[in-house]
Amino acid sequence: MKHILSMLVSVMLLILASASSMFSHCDGPDGPVVQATQKAIASGDVNLVLIWVQKRDEEQIKNAFKETLAVRKLSPEARELADRHFFETVVRLHRAGEGAGFTGLKPAGRDLGPAIPAADKALGDGNVEPLVKLLTTTIQDRVRDHFNEALTKQKFAKDDLDAGRAFVKAYVEYIHCVEALYETATHPTHGHYPEPGAEPHHAHEE
Repeated sequence: MKHILSMLVSVMLLILASASSMFSHCDGPDGPVVQATQKAIASGDVNLVLIWVQKRDEEQIKNAFKETLAVRKLSPEARELADRHFFETVVRLHRAGEGAGFTGLKPAGRDLGPAIPAADKALGDGNVEPLVKLLTTTIQDRVRDHFNEALTKQKFAKDDLDAGRAFVKAYVEYIHCVEALYETATHPTHGHYPEPGAEPHHAHEE
């Protein structure tokens, strides 16, 4: 049972990762990247934000950081503009490292669905069990729904072509769901950034 739960959690996490551009919270002011950027500015410690970008982008971030700190001293208006420009620079480079595009900072308070907030809360609380329950329940419900749909429609009169096609549609969706879950569970998990020698992962744009 533990092995099954572990596999289900791995599958859902990988699915969520592959859809990161759809549900990403890294490009909002209440996301972890901007929050780290705010802490870096407040403390004067650029290392707090460098971990969110690839090594090749370090110098660009360091230069932008120095410029931001200098411009912030000019006026309240300059501080606001400098901060936002730095936020956007960091988020843009962070998303580029994920293979995702950047179309500007998104508004705070977006509905990210249940999974991402639950994942962040699990880390904050040091307790993964509520997250495990959410993910395993979600996967199990998805498989059961497709299974029941196909099971219900597989008994049809051989001359009822509409009913037959309805079964085929439900069957294909059921098989694709199972196949996708299995393939995701049995393929290696990629790191946050493309590994040396590996093809870069290109996430879909939001």
